[in-house]
This record gives sequence, C-alpha cells and structure tokens, in this order.
Amino acid sequence: MKVSIIGGGLGGLACATSLAHKGYDVHLFEKNSTLGGKMRPVTLGDYYFDFGPNTITMPYVFNQVIEQTGVDAAPYFRFVEVQPHMKNVGVNGETFYLSNDRAFMIRQLQHLDPHGAKNYPAFITEISRLYFLARQHFLNKAFLSKKDFISPKLANALLAVRPFETLEKFLQRYFTNPFVLQCFMRYATYIGSSPYKTPATFAMIAYLELVEGVYYVPGGTASIAKGFERRARELGVKIYTNSEVTNIDIDNGVAKSIELKQGEKIFSDLLVVNADVLQAMPTLDSSFLAKKRQITPSSSVFVILAGLNKKIASLEHHNVFFSPNYFNEFEQLFEQKVYADEPTIYICNSSKTDVTRSPKGDNLLILVNAPAGQTPPDQYDEKIMKQLERYSIYIKDAIVQKQIITPQTIEQDFNSYKGALYGYASNSFRSAFFRHPNKSSIASNLYFVGGSTHPGGGSPLVTLGGMHVADAIVNQH
Repeated sequence: MKVSIIGGGLGGLACATSLAHKGYDVHLFEKNSTLGGKMRPVTLGDYYFDFGPNTITMPYVFNQVIEQTGVDAAPYFRFVEVQPHMKNVGVNGETFYLSNDRAFMIRQLQHLDPHGAKNYPAFITEISRLYFLARQHFLNKAFLSKKDFISPKLANALLAVRPFETLEKFLQRYFTNPFVLQCFMRYATYIGSSPYKTPATFAMIAYLELVEGVYYVPGGTASIAKGFERRARELGVKIYTNSEVTNIDIDNGVAKSIELKQGEKIFSDLLVVNADVLQAMPTLDSSFLAKKRQITPSSSVFVILAGLNKKIASLEHHNVFFSPNYFNEFEQLFEQKVYADEPTIYICNSSKTDVTRSPKGDNLLILVNAPAGQTPPDQYDEKIMKQLERYSIYIKDAIVQKQIITPQTIEQDFNSYKGALYGYASNSFRSAFFRHPNKSSIASNLYFVGGSTHPGGGSPLVTLGGMHVADAIVNQH
C-alpha cells in the first residue's frame, strides 16, 4: 500500500519511519531543502545554531521512533543531560536555577520563597499526577474524530486535570515570590500561550523538566531529525526535498492524488499531511474558513542569531531574563497584538555544553515571544540588546555573524498560519483540549500530524503523534 506524506517535520518523519517498518511503500515530500521542520540547523560562518527547539525533554520518545524498528537509537543520536538546565534572572538581579535535583531546588527556594520551599514536594506530586493522567488519557493514541474527544472516561480524566483553573492561579497555591512565580509561569510559553489564561493542566510541562530533566543532543538538536531521516531511508522511504505540494485532489470522499509545484501528479492509497491545519484545511474544506477566523493563533517568535567574538562567562546553556511586567507582556502579545515593550528574553548558548558549535565565541540564539502575524517594529533587535545590558550582557560590539528570524520568516518557511509556532493558542478550554483530529472528516484516507493537531505542539508530542497516526493507519488499513 502506497502512502504519501506531505511535510518532513518530526511528525511526518516519525510516521514515515513507523509505516515503512510495517511494510508500507512510503513517499515523503518536503518543500524545503532540509527535513525536520523547525528543528533544522543554521550555519553562519563558523557558528552553528539550532533554528528550533532547544530544551529537549522526553528523550525516550525520540529513541522509540528508532528502537521500534528493531535497532538501537545510539548510533543515530544520543542525549546529554543539562544540569542545572535553566538560569533565570529577575529584574533585580536575583537568580533561580531550574533542575530536576529536588534538594537543590528546595535549597534555592528556602532563600527566595520559604513558603514555596515547604510546598515544593506537594507541587512535584501534583504536577506528576497531572502528567500521568494526561499520558494515560490524552497522549497515548491518535484521536481520529470528534467522537474520540467526548468519551465518558476521557471526560472524567479531563475534569481531574484542573481544566478551569489558570496556570497562574494553580502556581499561586504553592509559591508566593513574584519572581519564582514568573519562572514557573513561563511554561505556558512552551505551547505559545499566556499563563494568565492557559489551563493549569499544562503545569504537567514542569514535570518533564523538574522530574525527568532537560537534555542536549551533541551536534545540535537537528541531529534528531537527521537520525530519523537516516533510519527512514534505510527502511526504504523515498524522500523528495524541494518538492512543494500545491494541491490535494479529493473525489467522492477519497484523497486521490497530490500535485507538486512542478506540475507532477502523485497518486497513492493513503495521504498524511504534516502541516499546519490552519493553512491546509481551508484549501480542502471551504467551511473551515469560518472556524479559522475565530481561532486565536499561538504566539510566534522574534529571534536574533548572534555569533560573538568572545565568551560571556555569566551565560549558561539556557538562560531567561525576565520582563519587569510579565502580565503586561502577555496583554500586549495576545490582547493588543503588539510586540512587548519590555519582553522576557531567552538565550540559548549551546557552545557552553558543546564547544564545537562555536569554537571562536558564543553562539547565541536570542528569542522573545512575538504576536503572530505582526511585523516587528524597526530596530527591535537593538531594543532587545539594549535591554540585555541591564543584566550586564553586552553583545552589540562583539557580534561578527547575525541573522534575524521573524513571524514572517516562520510563515514563509513552514507555511505556518501567521507564523504561529503551535497553531492554536491554548488560552481557552476548547483550544487547549480539543485540537484538530488526526483524521479528516472529508476524506476516508486522509490523516494529519503536527503541532496544530492532537496531541499538540512541542517536539516530543508531534513525534508521538506521528507514531500514533501510523498505528491508526495500520489498524484501519
């Protein structure tokens, strides 16, 4: 049976690898020259950067893509734990390191938030409960239709994961220090949402970092995508890069063929779309346009890739420099739909862990949240670098290589609606828990994977989704 997969992101690659192992004839089409979607490498002179996700969790999920095919994952990529994994800096210069070392976390909290130090074990217990409930009921299979979202068992599980409490209110049960609260509220940005609106359920993200830990992949996180690609090719997947799909032909409820930009038609028995459904669905079903207009997209990003001629000793692998007014930052992003006046700034300096990425100086990925679809103000990069100087991070005169990434870059390169990173923002009950199903309602042989579909965004989840859709295809066909 022939399967065509549109899009070579992690979800598409995981699905392709899984199906090829089961004996399917798999053909994967990617519009760009490299695979992996947003997990792709960027080279600027002697400096190497990861374009996409930098904090890697759930390494066993990526390993599973390889290991399910009967081989060891180690020759394809390996993981090194980053410990502690995040340096947080407040506006008054206070620091709080995140780690999965519970004793270390409590010692820090005893100085910053004594109330939080006493509550920390209970906090870990609760976020662990949230995670295991989510894994059991939400993350363990594909959701193929709306019916899968309304089973009684799932409804009971949903009510047990604090769906009507915001992440902010949940965290206030355990912590009182405003800076500590900022550090934990930031987990909402991992799904492109606001901590003042997103359900407390997503505190489970904290479980992944604070219990299981954060990892780095030697050679850059794009090594994961390269490992998937290598195994897929070994299993016989035919991969076509620089091959943009412009049309899907659906006839009598069946997806018959796809059409490439070059004009070639490809016929297949099954079709998997690894793309933003907010962009893909309106071209397939005009009635989806009305729904699309009502959707709040997730946040996007404004990124500066900066290769420096020096090392900054105070920077760790992962660093966050917080806004003095966190609430106002999210009001501007989601309500006013403008760039924040004083954004929270994330810096990845992977050369701290892997000097081969940048032997002559630091390779900084400097990222701030951005409103989807909005063009950045003039000289916004200068504004960010000026803000970093408040924290004694001076880089302007040390930059020898530089590239800027905007929401428009994301939209153009990945066909992502308004450059949103995760499709829908999880700022409401409906958008948080009722992602687009993994199977089309208008074509019996058409499936979806990726961050805008179930189970959601983030590298491990889209990878899980790719494997689960492959399982569903095997069960149904």
